[in-house]
Amino acid sequence: MTTRELIHQADQHPLWLVATFMAMPLVAWGLGQVHERGRGGAAPWKYFYSVLVYLACVPGMFASVLTAYALFLSRENLLDASLLVYFLPIVAMVVTLVFIRKSVSFEEVPGFDRLSGLMVMVACSFAIALVIQKTRIFVFFGGSIEKLFLLAAGVFALLKWGAYTLFRRRDEPKQDRPPLPGA
Repeated sequence: MTTRELIHQADQHPLWLVATFMAMPLVAWGLGQVHERGRGGAAPWKYFYSVLVYLACVPGMFASVLTAYALFLSRENLLDASLLVYFLPIVAMVVTLVFIRKSVSFEEVPGFDRLSGLMVMVACSFAIALVIQKTRIFVFFGGSIEKLFLLAAGVFALLKWGAYTLFRRRDEPKQDRPPLPGA
């Protein structure tokens, strides 16, 4: 099955998509109502939040990559794209993370640092693919070689941090994100 066939199959079941992606923010909100305030990082709740983060973020990241690919690389018209397949998972991911953040700190959610590292690696990989595709325009018409090297160094630092965060062992200490320029 190709990705295009998967998107087409998902688009054929709009009620299932809406129910699935609307359930995640509702469950996140409901979990915040069930436990006491400030207790979201305690034993059973943090594992529920961890599962919910992964259930929301994996399809959300997939939809983000699909949307960015359609917009920047294949130059498809997003007005013809299915809102339920391309945008609903992204919205559900953001709303779910907002509700979770109101109930628990992300540092207390097991595996969130690894997932955030994966998000950084996916974003950087997409940026690299986009830059490679646009390089001839970027280098010859838009910027200097110094800007290209600066961009490559920044992407490399983010990829290195993302890989460390994603693949570190449990006994290794967490490493802070590299600071953004001007922050």
